[in-house]
Amino acid sequence: MTSKKRRSNGRRTREAYGFILPGVLYMLVVVGYPIVYNFILSFKDTSVRNLATGTSKFIGFQNYIELFHNPTFILVLKNTFVFTIGSLIFQFTIGYLLALFFYKKFALSGPIRGLMLIPYMMPMAVTGLLGQNLFLNSGLINNLLSKVGIAGPAWLTSTSTAMIAVVIMNCWVGIPFNMLLLISGMSNISEDVYEASAIDGASRMQQFWKITMPLMKDSILAVLMLGFIYTFRAFDLMFIMTAGGPLNSTDVLGTYSYMLSFTQYQFSKGSAVAIVLFLCLLLIGILYLLLLRKDDKEEEA
Repeated sequence: MTSKKRRSNGRRTREAYGFILPGVLYMLVVVGYPIVYNFILSFKDTSVRNLATGTSKFIGFQNYIELFHNPTFILVLKNTFVFTIGSLIFQFTIGYLLALFFYKKFALSGPIRGLMLIPYMMPMAVTGLLGQNLFLNSGLINNLLSKVGIAGPAWLTSTSTAMIAVVIMNCWVGIPFNMLLLISGMSNISEDVYEASAIDGASRMQQFWKITMPLMKDSILAVLMLGFIYTFRAFDLMFIMTAGGPLNSTDVLGTYSYMLSFTQYQFSKGSAVAIVLFLCLLLIGILYLLLLRKDDKEEEA
């Protein structure tokens, strides 16, 4: 390689690093620093009394030990998984059925599909307020039930129904998102594959299980993973609809961390809950990467 080429390559490398540097600095300041600070805070005994003076003591894993011995935290952790898995099951199933329906072109399919995306585009705060009004004792849901002779429950003030109401509203937002991504995955499957299988005598059901599902494996995995991440870190929906109540029945890790930090002013314990949330999502992200790597190896083999 001539010296002129080396200088040219060196200049291009410096230019590339110059373009990357602002993004790296932004991530370090806006994302990296808060995460590191939160980790450090979770190992201290920081409360409203010693936050300003900076005299909080380092107590190691004591906050985490206390959390996992706290029945309320165990309930909150269980609520988070129940809310996430319950939402994912209904979001994905209904979203998949709608994707299969709207994948076929018919009159007004485009406008109808666009209208169905409105819940996804709405701010979650608006969705929370809408859900609160729908599920009030005198709200629309109970009014409709009363017209058919059914006494509606106290949705948002009963420990047995509050989570159901929150899951329904979260599914209302998540179904269009699932539908949109799954339709995109279906559009990557060539029609020639279906035509060839039809010539060989494959039924619609056989095409679905033997062609559509296997070829959409990557899209399905991505939809489930993104849905899990977005749902697991939920905060604003239950904060607005129920504020975590009644009796912590809709409290999730996000709302519980907020309550500890900004209601009870136990900043270190609130940080510890946030770190538990972060680690759960990190494990899911690692699992997703491992599954992708496994698929790549299978394809190469």
